[in-house]
Amino acid sequence: MSPAQQRALDELLPRLGVPFVPSLLDFERLFLRRAPTILEIGFGMGETTAEIARSRPDENFLGIEVHGPGVGSLLKRVDELGLANVRVIRHDAVEVIAAMIPRASLAGVHVFFPDPWPKKRHHKRRLLKPDIVHEMALRLAPGGYLLIATDWEDYAEEILAVLGAEPLLRNTVAGFAVRPAYRPLTKFETRGLRLGHDVRDLIFRRRDGP
Repeated sequence: MSPAQQRALDELLPRLGVPFVPSLLDFERLFLRRAPTILEIGFGMGETTAEIARSRPDENFLGIEVHGPGVGSLLKRVDELGLANVRVIRHDAVEVIAAMIPRASLAGVHVFFPDPWPKKRHHKRRLLKPDIVHEMALRLAPGGYLLIATDWEDYAEEILAVLGAEPLLRNTVAGFAVRPAYRPLTKFETRGLRLGHDVRDLIFRRRDGP
């Protein structure tokens, strides 16, 4: 934790943070406006979150992250850029989704480079399992999208299979998608590309029907 990150936590989290409370959020009250809301799960150090929020000012962005330095880093960026459309929850994402995110309320969900838990015995710890994907899908409004990016091939294939088996979702393409222009390359991603890791994007949408 750098001094600047700690200062951002101390000074900005009370204003831009959302405490974990097991009750459903009212996004209009939280952001002081009515606008489409995007949920990001595990935003890391926040550079992508801030850049997308800066480029899409007409949408709200709610980020979830447990890592203190990452939360401090995003808060610092949000303050420096003068962004009014970002809020942060420092808590476990699975619990937040279950207790705080209303069903059919989100315009989109972003999950960028989730921990791949590369050792086979640890695969059970991976986030994007059928139960949590179903809960995410339930929180999407009809037509809302789920965007996932990973540079681990076996995890990408696993995620593709899980999303493809979720009846509430439909793939927007056959297989993996082209990286959307609004998702910037991160330092993490650039490093992975240098190491020869192909990055795969998946874009699914909530079906309009039941």
